[in-house]
Amino acid sequence: MRTNSIIRFAILFLMVPVLSCRNAIPKDKPEATLTLLLRAGAYANAVKAGLSDFQTETNTFVVVKELGEEELHRKVAESAGGADAFDLCMVDSSWMAEFTSKNVLAELDSLGFSLDDDIIPATKNICYKDGHLFVAPYYGNVTVLLFNKIIVKEAGFRPDDITSIEDIEKICKFSKKRHNLGFMYRGDTANNIVVDFLPILRSFGGWVVDEDNNPTIYTKEFVAALRCYIELTKTGRSAKKDDLTAAIANKAAAMGIGWPGWYTPTRNSTMDYIALTGKRQKNSAANNANIYGIWTLGISQFSTEKERAAKLLSHLMDRNVQMASLGAGGVPCRYSSLRNEEYLRKYPQYAAVCDALENGVYRPVMERWNEFYAILGKHMKEIIEGDMPIRDGLLAAQRELNEAFGTSASQK
Repeated sequence: MRTNSIIRFAILFLMVPVLSCRNAIPKDKPEATLTLLLRAGAYANAVKAGLSDFQTETNTFVVVKELGEEELHRKVAESAGGADAFDLCMVDSSWMAEFTSKNVLAELDSLGFSLDDDIIPATKNICYKDGHLFVAPYYGNVTVLLFNKIIVKEAGFRPDDITSIEDIEKICKFSKKRHNLGFMYRGDTANNIVVDFLPILRSFGGWVVDEDNNPTIYTKEFVAALRCYIELTKTGRSAKKDDLTAAIANKAAAMGIGWPGWYTPTRNSTMDYIALTGKRQKNSAANNANIYGIWTLGISQFSTEKERAAKLLSHLMDRNVQMASLGAGGVPCRYSSLRNEEYLRKYPQYAAVCDALENGVYRPVMERWNEFYAILGKHMKEIIEGDMPIRDGLLAAQRELNEAFGTSASQK
């Protein structure tokens, strides 16, 4: 008898977490089901934190599918409704041109959705095509400068003193002499090589394309920026994301280019981050040098619940819901979240994120951006590893990109 009681107690005990998880599910039979395709990690966690109230208030069951970046891109790019249909999805900003060209995203303005003035203006630039709104900037991922607090202090700097690429060079060279490594960089893929370099390129006033999306690789700005970047890489080494952050946090390295989605510092953390100023030297002109990796939200053109999906989008983009997502690692593109004094006392890093988002720039809006960075990254890798002189490598990259994209990459 005692054994049966113990078994019944154990069963009830095991049911507790299952029952608590069901609180977010409508009590009555759901009126509808919405399927979300989200980028796995901190990005999906922020969205999930805002779903409970919507589900109960609208009697809607929300299914969340968390995917890696490549799988998410493929499923949205190849979507055509049917058995694999979904309603709302995350869209990396660099996919916007491709997805609108393939007509897989619904026009949000026709569904009554619009972007308000609390959203940081520059983050909206990617969201429109031909005057119509297709995505909303949800997770404000943007490049920042990760640094070890102790090494920066030992080098004679305060975080506010790091105002130029020249300052970064000084700290990294100091660290190389006194510690182990200076600058950590991501050299494992063509995309990582290019994106890691872009903040340095922007600080020199260069860019990878002109206003018509024609490649601009073999330029004096690009040559000077890459020469500087190579000197930085010589003070450190290439590493994947987790190894890069661990090295800086453990004082094995001084700094590197990172993203808020990677790491959430606290006041007691050994590592912190700041926005890049976009200055080559202290007295140089400032350029928008923080590269956007913003994850936006869009609605599938093939959704049979577009109006309900639009209501969910409005809910997730609500300023109060987004502010609450900070506790789940969210990074809204909103002033009301990132400049909120109460939250900044608990999450001081959001001040740096806001600065970076205010002075950020999107990667080129082109359908074949993947092909573009694959070509450029291949040649940059050869240069960085010493297999090709800078000018020869960049000239080769320029020629290959010209052949691939012709006179106007925007038309390809």
